Amino acid sequence: MGHALSVAKDELYNCFTVERKLQAMLVTTEDNLESQKKRSAFLIQLAAKTVPKPLHCLSLQLSADYYFHGYYQTKQEPYNEKLEDPSLYHYAIFSDNVLATSVVVNSTVLHANEPEKHVFHIVTDKLNFAAMKMWFLVNSPGNATIQVDNIDDFKWMNSSYCSVLRQLESVRIKDYYFKANHPSTLSDGADHLKYRNPKYLSILNHLRFYLPEVHPKLDKILFLDDDIVVQKDLTPLWDVDLKGMVNGAVETCKESFHRFDKYLNFSNPIIIENFNPNACGWAFGMNIFDLKEWRKRNITAIYHHWQDLNDDRTLWKLGTLPPGLITFYNLTHPLDRKWHVLGLGYDPALNRTEIENAAVIHYNGNYKPWLDLAVSKYQSYWSKYVSSGNYYLQRCNISE
Repeated sequence: MGHALSVAKDELYNCFTVERKLQAMLVTTEDNLESQKKRSAFLIQLAAKTVPKPLHCLSLQLSADYYFHGYYQTKQEPYNEKLEDPSLYHYAIFSDNVLATSVVVNSTVLHANEPEKHVFHIVTDKLNFAAMKMWFLVNSPGNATIQVDNIDDFKWMNSSYCSVLRQLESVRIKDYYFKANHPSTLSDGADHLKYRNPKYLSILNHLRFYLPEVHPKLDKILFLDDDIVVQKDLTPLWDVDLKGMVNGAVETCKESFHRFDKYLNFSNPIIIENFNPNACGWAFGMNIFDLKEWRKRNITAIYHHWQDLNDDRTLWKLGTLPPGLITFYNLTHPLDRKWHVLGLGYDPALNRTEIENAAVIHYNGNYKPWLDLAVSKYQSYWSKYVSSGNYYLQRCNISE
């Protein structure tokens, strides 16, 4: 044994050398792991935000037929009194995704007790207007009423009135979103990819703060995101007593999660002085808005005030939820959680019973149901409302 130990001692490195080599190997491995994590995050974000080829095909085919058949020559559609009838059930959907919008409308109408009383106000951008218009011309959802508008036709929406438009036109903001500190490598850019998400630069995403301007004659409206599916009749929402509040929404805080300190910069004195860091967050995606109360309290002016204060992005960084939490602070009535179940776009461990009992399910997150990234076990809840046998879907190889 002594001889063996003596031989081993002579042939092995000393402990100090071995320790240094192991430390170097550990550091190298950690660096490689971090690099791969950044690369993975970058590619997931890229895949989530890139328009799939079949959806691009769908939009092009619809647009081509819209112009080929001369629908663009119709200067103005005949007036439909339902569009401004406050006694009906009105929905606001702002989207540039034709297929996703069709699923929202199809699922809502299918579960409606009186479809003829439901009116969908869809607003899209100039690029997708022809496609969206053509889709609903050839795929009318039963007796429901559909209105498709081009956001560029809202002449009141300009940089002199809308704070966010004024900010988006500035060189400084464009540099912030598009250059993102000039990353030199793929992995470095991953840290800033979320800042370049096109939805943060889309005025369609901010149109939710101008609902009374878009619908001046309506008293209530249900706002729906385009990544939701409706599973029950939603008309009881119009009868919910909001108790003088403007916004009816499902709260998202559980214990310490999704409270205001997650979304706002509480190191800023303006935020500290005006908001409670433990205030409960709530979800955009299915919101019932009292437009009469909105006008009375001049909610859009509150939004403009805070958007102007955040010109340097020190109050919050991203999206429409932080300014929404601020704008509707102490003006949001909590709805029963069964109305709106979230997380199907990122959480594979949701409770199946909760999903199936929900009135609305929401694919918030990167794993949208129309992407290959989608959580497979949740995809069928969405795909069953895709119009089966549709001519355009077949041409673009889009299946249920």
